[in-house]
Amino acid sequence: MGNFTRRDFVKAAAAASALPILGRPAFAADPLKVAFIFLGPVGDYGWTWAHNKGRLELEKALGDKVKTTYVENVKEDASAVPILRDLARQGNKLIFATSFGYMDQVLEVAKEFPDVKFEHCTGFKRAPNVTTYNSRFHEGRAVTGTIAGHMSKSGVIGYLGSFKIPEVVMGVNAFTLAAQAVNPKIQTKLVMIDSWFDPAKETAATQTLANLGCDVIATHTDSPAPLQFCQQKGIYGFGQGADMSKFAPKAHLTAIEDIWGPHYIARAKAMLDGSWKSEDFWEGIKEGDVKISPYNAIVPKNVQEAADKVIEGYKNGSYDVFKGPIFDQSGAEKVPAGKAMSLGDLATIDWYVKGVQSA
Repeated sequence: MGNFTRRDFVKAAAAASALPILGRPAFAADPLKVAFIFLGPVGDYGWTWAHNKGRLELEKALGDKVKTTYVENVKEDASAVPILRDLARQGNKLIFATSFGYMDQVLEVAKEFPDVKFEHCTGFKRAPNVTTYNSRFHEGRAVTGTIAGHMSKSGVIGYLGSFKIPEVVMGVNAFTLAAQAVNPKIQTKLVMIDSWFDPAKETAATQTLANLGCDVIATHTDSPAPLQFCQQKGIYGFGQGADMSKFAPKAHLTAIEDIWGPHYIARAKAMLDGSWKSEDFWEGIKEGDVKISPYNAIVPKNVQEAADKVIEGYKNGSYDVFKGPIFDQSGAEKVPAGKAMSLGDLATIDWYVKGVQSA
């Protein structure tokens, strides 16, 4: 198992390139080498932590059949290209790129290494050796939005976002629509910080939302810092990517947990048995890719029951937070009554629903 920062990895790769290349025959018993690039540190206790947990589950499930490595703190820009390229040159035959901003870099490197399989998380561009995979996080946002609609006393809830990409826009809208189903007058204040992991920025943005009157705040960034601020101010919040209750037990109402292990195990097995092919995976609560953490005891029983009803609705197909009528911020109808947005539409959504206000 490798454990490198981006800087360490680049130094090691440069040193290795100066050495003569010694070939050796490949045997069936050789383990499948699997690599991961992570946006943040594995200790963020959120998004990257959850992906790394999935990597560890892969190692445990397949044992000596696989050998994994990872590079953390990889920026979502051109600097990811040499890192992906070096991982391929080191013999990794399956490479997971675990954030939206790696999309074009993955496609660039995949062309250079047609015998290497790449999987890009939350993206929408594929190639013969590039698969995309995602979770329907918006289903979890509908659960937390339902709770927020019940728990907010001010009628003003907050959403801390990272970047205006479909995944985040979808989350803002699902959270708002679910809350408005409880209280039609709910307003969502939105702050974007243009970063996934920056505890200082996350805290400052959460303070802005609190100053705007938000008494329940959802975060779409990766650290527990916003929740810790919420606890200090007596505000409620939700964990992102993992159960963060230990960081703010009085503020943390529940969390959307990202369950990546089963996908990583299945795709490694597909490599080992020769069945891997380029596909698009997008599963949610029903399949177990999205999980809701245990509710805080301060969540009233009727609110827990309302949230459970949403969960059950996603499992049996009776609920869809994106079923019309839905209106955008200007009041224009985007989804007519009785219709529901397709997954294709959601994958590229770039507009906010009525009631969302940028702070």
